[in-house]
This record gives sequence, C-alpha cells and structure tokens, in this order.
Amino acid sequence: MYTAHPDRYADMPYRRTGRSGLKLPAISLGLWHNFGPADRTVETQRAILRRAFDLGVTHFDLANNYGPPPGAAESAFGEALKSDLAAYRDELIISTKAGYLMWPGPYGEWGSRKYLLSSLDQSLTRMGLDYVDIFYSHRSDPETPLEETMGALHSAVQQGKALYVGISNYSAEQTREAARILGDLGTPLLIHQPRYSMLDRRPEDEGLLDALDELQVGSIVFSPLEQGVLTGRYLDGIPEDSRAASDSPFLNSDALTEDLVAQLRELNDIAKSRGQTLAQLALAWVLRGGRVTSALVGASSPQQIEDSVGTIANLDFDAEELARIDAVIKK
Repeated sequence: MYTAHPDRYADMPYRRTGRSGLKLPAISLGLWHNFGPADRTVETQRAILRRAFDLGVTHFDLANNYGPPPGAAESAFGEALKSDLAAYRDELIISTKAGYLMWPGPYGEWGSRKYLLSSLDQSLTRMGLDYVDIFYSHRSDPETPLEETMGALHSAVQQGKALYVGISNYSAEQTREAARILGDLGTPLLIHQPRYSMLDRRPEDEGLLDALDELQVGSIVFSPLEQGVLTGRYLDGIPEDSRAASDSPFLNSDALTEDLVAQLRELNDIAKSRGQTLAQLALAWVLRGGRVTSALVGASSPQQIEDSVGTIANLDFDAEELARIDAVIKK
C-alpha cells in the first residue's frame, strides 16, 4: 500500500495559473512517450508517478492519443491511479486533450463538438474518472468554427466533466479569439500549452507569451528539453538506446549536427557553473521570470523525475548568464 511522503509540499513552488485560483507545480509530469507502451513495465510507470507525487509534482498531463497505441497512456494512468493515488485525487491536477487522430472516419480528430465531447467521455472511461481538472483543445481546426470548438470546451465544464479548459498549439491571434469566445460564454480560458525551449523560441518571437500576459492566461510548456536534446545524453555522441538512435519521428540522428553538439557542450558548461545539469538549466530557463506557469517533463525512471525536480533549487538567472546562453544559441 502506497502512502505519500508527508513532506511532499515542502520544497516545490506552486505558481498561480493566470488570474485563476488554480496553482500548478513549477515542474509537471507529462505522460506522452513513457506510459502505455509494452516496453515500459507497469511497476516502472507506477514508481515514476509515486516518486513524482512524493516530490510535490501534483499535475499529470495526458492526451487521448498518448501511447502508443493511442489511449494506452490514459489506460495505464487509470490503473496506477486506482492502485496508488486514488486516495489523493483531490490533491491532483489531471489534464487531457483531444484534437489529433483517435479513430477512423470524419469524427475521429480535429475540433468538432462531436469529436471533442465523445473523446472526453472515452478519456474519462479509460482513466476511471468522473472529471478531469483541465480539458484542452489539442490543436486548432482550420475547418471548424472556433465558436464550435470553444463551445464544446464550455459544455464540458457545464456538464461537470472538466473543471477548467485550455488550448494547445494555437497562435497568438487564435488564442486571443478563443479567450474572447470563452469569456463571453462564461468559462474563462485557463491555460495554453505551447512548445517552448532554449532552442525553440517561437512563443516569444511570434508574440504568444505577450498575448498570454495581456489575457492573464497561464502557460505550461511542452518539450522544454527538446525531446532529450537539452540533456547530457548527446554530449559525446548518440547512445544506442537513445531516442535519436531509434530515428523517432520526434527526434532523429540527422538533427544532432556537429554544430548543435558544440552548442550543447557550451550550454553544459554554463549549467555546471550554476551547479546544475544541462536539463536543469534548460528547465530553469523556460521558468525564468515567472512568465511560464509550469514546465512539462517526461520521465522513463524515478531518477529522471528527481533530476528534473532538482531544477527548483536554482531558478534565477543574472543578466550575464542569460547573455551567455543567447550568445551560444545564436552562433
């Protein structure tokens, strides 16, 4: 029988999400790649969740299509929740999303009311839940009116199946319009989930972070470690058991050029000067200044989540450190 650590809230900082009453841990656990596949043992998955919660990670982020196969992550999480964490449900923030392909035919993806609400029902069944804390539109739909997509999110709240709603992979302009529609309906836009890292600064460059500041909407960033690139794994080549070696659709060996590896080594030197690993530097960078509410990390072992949570020991940067990082990235 699992009993959570009594000091789980002692160290983790919790940040208010936009202008809502909800606070998220600075580090959240995403279950994108490491939950559900047959090559991940059930006990390892459960151990990761338990260790994360013991360290104050109260937020677990999923989507209907996470696995593989699609749905597997939610099913695996549901079993772990039932086995270990059910008694702590009111201490947890559980999110899921819908937008990418889940089943055949015209109603199995994108942003229609039909798809979003059917998908949410399926997600709740897989996880054994009555509601999720946050339900997202995972991507904008160019062929469905935004009013319909946001109306479906509003309905999920009205039906008691979600407490809050969010969007992911929306542009700054789309985000402003989504927030306006939801505001008119009476269900505020809580949060946006963009891709953001030291190597991918589009949320800054394209005005998304500015829009979120103006709207007082929270943000939780995915891929802050660039699929493992911003860790120590690739400083001395490509390990045989790494994601890049497997030619994953999300990272392949061609992406790890000599110039990029040279940049990673310089960034690692900066991390060492701060008493951090390269991964911790990358996480601290996206969390700097408080513009980002939470950083989503994956983990294939309890030790990985421990390393990520270790980031919170040093989240501050001086101007010289930021300038050094920018100089490396812009080479």
